[in-house]
Amino acid sequence: MPCWRRLLLLAVCAVLVRPIEIARADVTLRERARTHFIAIPEVTPEERHAPQATLGRALFWDPRLSSSGDTACASCHLIEDHGSDRRARSTTARGGRTGFHSMTVFNTQTAGAGLRWLADRPSGKAQALGSITGSMGFDQREDILASLIEHGYRSRFAAAFPDADEPLAVDHYGEALEAYQRTLRTPAPFDAWLTGDDAAMTQTQKSGLRRFMDVGCAGCHNGELLGGQSLQKFGLMADYWAHTGSDEPHHGVMEVSGRDADRDVFRVASLRNVAETAPYFHDASVPTLAQAVRVMSRVQLGRDPDDGATGEIVSFLTSLTGEVPPHFAPPKAFIGGHKP
Repeated sequence: MPCWRRLLLLAVCAVLVRPIEIARADVTLRERARTHFIAIPEVTPEERHAPQATLGRALFWDPRLSSSGDTACASCHLIEDHGSDRRARSTTARGGRTGFHSMTVFNTQTAGAGLRWLADRPSGKAQALGSITGSMGFDQREDILASLIEHGYRSRFAAAFPDADEPLAVDHYGEALEAYQRTLRTPAPFDAWLTGDDAAMTQTQKSGLRRFMDVGCAGCHNGELLGGQSLQKFGLMADYWAHTGSDEPHHGVMEVSGRDADRDVFRVASLRNVAETAPYFHDASVPTLAQAVRVMSRVQLGRDPDDGATGEIVSFLTSLTGEVPPHFAPPKAFIGGHKP
């Protein structure tokens, strides 16, 4: 056989074999990924339109339900920021600033370690109740009841909690907000790939996923949320503030517990939608995702990745970006015709 024919045959074989090799590599990578991660399920219409969830949506977006009359839950969790806040600190009803950078409200309600940077709220209900005297600015939790009555919510609570002796109750306020936030799930290309769609991720994203697992990131960032399931020391290999440039280092849970064992311990952040929720870390000290990846590599793993490795991991993290839920927006009409 002439040489040119042999070369042509080899080229044809390579073209035919390459897709098979890629498919096999995908299967192997997916099997490995499934030992670390769980896909997020789509939100069903029944979940979205359940009475408690629809009540919670109205409560979330209504700024009248605050001591100032102009601050809502949504004031710290913005549509354009994928449920987070690009400001380093959010503004409360009393004009103050929140203690930490506001985390996204998307995909939060299955965080097994609890909510917020210090995991000090065990559930969405607890978070909502705590915010009444926090960001909402009331002196006592019960103070919000008068505002709910004033703005016509009694019948909505009765519809959402028909079996309760007193539907309009502080606990039900928290339960409704949790029900709404449970519907703020954002399935992403990664979930489609994890459940079998080979084309849902690019080869660079898959390379980044492989590197993410190889270097040990999945040891903490795992499960459905790629995080949120544990508390860990921020800065295992080096003081985190030396690499984030934090102006005033916060020492995490220790500042609440007083125990040295809790020094610099924070809840592991979820990486869902992380490419859309800058700036990063509890103090919003790092502006870009690539820089955040380098910080984590250095202070948690003792590694200094080059630009190529960093870029691959960043590419993988973009596959965790889902669409903003269509119902993450004010209801078309509030009670009494009010719209924020």
